[in-house]
Amino acid sequence: MSDTFGANSPVRNQISHELAEIEHSVLEMAAIAEGMIADATEALTHLDSSLALTVLKRDDDIDVRDLAIEAACLRLLALHTPLATDLRIVGTAIKMITDIERVGDLAVDIAKIGRKIEAEMGDPGLVDVPRIATLATRMLRDAIEAFVKRDVELAQRVGQRDDQVDALYKEFRHQLHEVMRHRPEDVVTASYLLLAIHHFERIADHAVNIAERVAFMVTGHFEQLAESHRSGQTE
Repeated sequence: MSDTFGANSPVRNQISHELAEIEHSVLEMAAIAEGMIADATEALTHLDSSLALTVLKRDDDIDVRDLAIEAACLRLLALHTPLATDLRIVGTAIKMITDIERVGDLAVDIAKIGRKIEAEMGDPGLVDVPRIATLATRMLRDAIEAFVKRDVELAQRVGQRDDQVDALYKEFRHQLHEVMRHRPEDVVTASYLLLAIHHFERIADHAVNIAERVAFMVTGHFEQLAESHRSGQTE
């Protein structure tokens, strides 16, 4: 019997090699996106226009990597006959890069908000932006780590922490509404910050999406990991 598709066959080795390259590329893309969030947060909280510009410039890199990884995934599917487990990895990678690309877009939007608040000579400290940024970034980092380690429990914890981000978002939204009611001179800045905290809440949602796909990749069973996702709640 031919071992063309056996565990140590050339075809199997080639598929494994291409999958490893795809995973490495996904991790590089995720690292860039995480760095963009960190710099966008810094640019917003310290009104650093030059740092904000570096975030904007990195968006093209994210977009290029998104297309390249998708092409690599499609090429693997077209040229080989992957196993069911391989298909879940490829499908997860394609889903992940979509979420990562959107995280990059949100980081760009946050950086732009910092520039707008600076132009208004506003105060970005009306709410504790780094607090919600830290929570959202940690969720993204853990979702990526769950992918690397094939760790379903870590993926589940990412989903559970989504409630914390949602609660903090609601708290900050209330604080900003109060500012807008009682301090008309800060209405414009508060409105920009409302957008910023919503972007961080969306980053957390994308982290949950990644965690859900990782859990599916490992188990073959899809489950919505965040309570707000299960209930269909939207903000």
